[in-house]
Amino acid sequence: MKMQQFLQLLTQQLTHWRRQYKGLRRKGKLMRSPKGKSHIRELLRTMFKNIFLFLSKTNDKSNRRKQERALRSKTKSVKTKSSICAVGLDWAHEQRYSVILAIALVSLTGIIGHKLYNQTQLQVGHPAPQTITAPYTDSIEDHKKTEAKRKAVSKSSLQVLMLDARMNEQINENLQQLLDDGNELRAVAGAFPFFDPVVLSISTQRYLRSCPDLEWQALLLAVENSKNQQKKGTGGTAASSGTSSIAAPNQERQPRTTPPKSDSQSPQKKEPVDFSQNTDFTQAVAELESYRLTTSEKSLSLLIAQISQTRQRYTQATAKLLQLETVSPEAVYEESLLLDLSDVEWEKTQMGIHQSTERILTQGIPQGLPKNILQDAVSLQLQTFVPESAETLAKNLLLAVLKPNLQKDEEQTRQNAQKAAAGVPPVMVKVRHGEAIVKRGEQITAWNFEVLEHYHLIRREVKWQELLKLGSVIAIAIGIFVWIERHIDYELRQRDRLLVLLLTLSVPGVIVIGLPYTTWSALGLLLGSFYGPTLGLTVVGLLWPILGISLDMSKAALLAGVGGGILGSYIAQRLRSREELALLGVAIALTQGGIYLIVKILIGQVFGSIWYIILQEAGLFALSGLGWSVVALGLSPYLEKVFDLVTPIRLAELANPNRPLLKRLATETPGTFQHTLLVATLAEAAAKELGCNVELVRAGTLYHDIGKMHDPLGFIENQMGGPNKHDTEIKDPWKSAEIIKKHVTEGLVMARKHLLPTAIQAFIPEHQGTMLIAYFHHQAQQMAQSDPSLTVDDADFRYDGPIPQSRETGIVMLADSCEAALRSLQASAKPLGEKRSLKDVSTEQALTMLNNILRAKWQDNQLVDSGLTREEMSQIAQIFVDVWQQFHHKRIAYPKLKASSTGRNS
Repeated sequence: MKMQQFLQLLTQQLTHWRRQYKGLRRKGKLMRSPKGKSHIRELLRTMFKNIFLFLSKTNDKSNRRKQERALRSKTKSVKTKSSICAVGLDWAHEQRYSVILAIALVSLTGIIGHKLYNQTQLQVGHPAPQTITAPYTDSIEDHKKTEAKRKAVSKSSLQVLMLDARMNEQINENLQQLLDDGNELRAVAGAFPFFDPVVLSISTQRYLRSCPDLEWQALLLAVENSKNQQKKGTGGTAASSGTSSIAAPNQERQPRTTPPKSDSQSPQKKEPVDFSQNTDFTQAVAELESYRLTTSEKSLSLLIAQISQTRQRYTQATAKLLQLETVSPEAVYEESLLLDLSDVEWEKTQMGIHQSTERILTQGIPQGLPKNILQDAVSLQLQTFVPESAETLAKNLLLAVLKPNLQKDEEQTRQNAQKAAAGVPPVMVKVRHGEAIVKRGEQITAWNFEVLEHYHLIRREVKWQELLKLGSVIAIAIGIFVWIERHIDYELRQRDRLLVLLLTLSVPGVIVIGLPYTTWSALGLLLGSFYGPTLGLTVVGLLWPILGISLDMSKAALLAGVGGGILGSYIAQRLRSREELALLGVAIALTQGGIYLIVKILIGQVFGSIWYIILQEAGLFALSGLGWSVVALGLSPYLEKVFDLVTPIRLAELANPNRPLLKRLATETPGTFQHTLLVATLAEAAAKELGCNVELVRAGTLYHDIGKMHDPLGFIENQMGGPNKHDTEIKDPWKSAEIIKKHVTEGLVMARKHLLPTAIQAFIPEHQGTMLIAYFHHQAQQMAQSDPSLTVDDADFRYDGPIPQSRETGIVMLADSCEAALRSLQASAKPLGEKRSLKDVSTEQALTMLNNILRAKWQDNQLVDSGLTREEMSQIAQIFVDVWQQFHHKRIAYPKLKASSTGRNS
């Protein structure tokens, strides 16, 4: 029991010293100015004074000796049980900051300087320091000759071709388009044959449809003359007869009574054309005469009218065909080939063209195939499927659409080349014992180096001097980082320093494995989001020159990556949603690609013959920036939980009222939830005015009283005017104080169960600190006065703490204490509609009341570790009053309404 008291007193003294140390450091008087030694002496003097006061409390020397002996024996037992490993771990835990810095120095030096470990003394192109001979006879592979031989075999291997389905589809579409054009032209010309081939042969119908108008008129005149001669029963030439009684439509008859003009009167008179020598003309006249004789004059007239209509349609089709050839110079149709085919022949031709095309495309047309070979192949295929009269037309169609449809099968060709190369045996060179590999002073060739490497005659060493220089540069960079870390608002924990180190190592680590598109964007985005722009820009800025002088990498690539990292570091913490971070990733990608392209333009590489390669590289750098940003966004939630980080985005997510814990708080303890919202409003206003983390204050305040859900009716705000269980059921201030204190411990249990960040959990105990539960403490004192057997220990009525350790938790403590006072003041406010001076008086009363509450907290040493100053107390009180006035502003006094004559409100 005495030992426990001793340890408790010792803990209190250590806590007091720690508070003094933090106070001096916060004021900048400890290890920060030339007067630092005097303050150290003052601190040591206070420490010894406290130890002396503690020892003076123990008057019993024997008890003190017993305690000292117990402590010595306990220490001895611990030493005997502990091993060297345990001692080392304890030392590492105490010096963990220095250990992390040492790990950072070693790891960064090791990764960035990886090429300095296994450097050879003999290098290709350098003179040999001495003559080196072969220690024994052996056959050594000449890798260069073997590789050259295998490359030659790979290039000479046959290419594997494959059908291009898209080209086949395009060829079939073009062919079908040409056939559709032919069908349209034939539809305009009409069906063919247009009359019974038994009466008019196919050749005659073809002639009648396409002969010139002059021949057609002469043919009609011959038919008419033949009819007239048959009527007279006399012969004669058709040329001396009168005008025909049958004429073509839309053509006027010539009067027979017109007297013939003499040659002197008509010197320009044309001689009549004699078509009797034209076999098609003669056959057509004969078949028409035969049809007239077998039928009647009327049937012949109808036939001639049908022929005239067919001639008109044929003329229209010919005109359209001419127009099609004018629009498309590559038109393959000709009048004599397309329109002279019968409908049956045309159908067979189309079918034969499709079949020939399918067979030719299936066999494949390679690139560079001579035209005459393709023409012979097309002719050979068409002989089987197309009528002889349509072969020329079909050939023109196919040659117009057929294109090479075989493409190189890259994968199969590569596999064949690999198989061919693998079959090439290695080129072996026999080196005999004592043969000189390289003579002194001669330059070492690649082959000499291979032989020396085979015999293990290459001496390798670690470039310690270069490693030392690199380590010194990295040590300076780490020192700058430490100096900046101590001058920023964010205090890093050991786990934070470890995370910064891991993220920093990712950049050179990716470069070392041979990937130039490294993690600059992820580094900047995560560091900026987690720790702010200052720390992120510091890491990126320090890493930039180190990598530039240590690693062989493109300066354009380095500048592009650094640009993306700087942009991410500077903007990330200002964003408040994952969507905004995703847009930032796009901006980083454009920045990286743009910087790379601009650098290449400035050095003139874009204007050369490899400009397309530069554009491709710029696009890859942009894609890499976007890719690493996506990786960073995906890792961000996991890193936040593993390393217990709070970012503005995570705080906004935690402050969402739809979170399960907050929904339970609003449902199970509605009074506490309303109290929480009011406290959050007050605390946010004060945090914003004092430059604190507003998002952290908001989220922390929403969870600071979640422990009240363990017993909602134990707190007056949830009793809704009902009976107070502390007065009706418990009637014991000690038990009531335990219930009130329990909302802190239960709140911590709930917070850990729901994996709330440590920064949020800190609000639960620190918003109460070690304050006294005054109401039940006063009840206990009254009971002790009436019952001398009862003793009142203040510790039973104080929260377990700790007191606020940050400005944010200190503000929430003050807002929590002032909210109830402001609510009680509003409840006792004057009725609406009174004079304005009364409102002014209530404001002054509110400000006076809050200043008294804050002064009491300050005097109770509840804020000594928070970082809040005494001057800020008055400022906070004024902010709380201003917010209270905004919530409880004066309203207009509405006039009283008189009741209507019916006694009811209208």
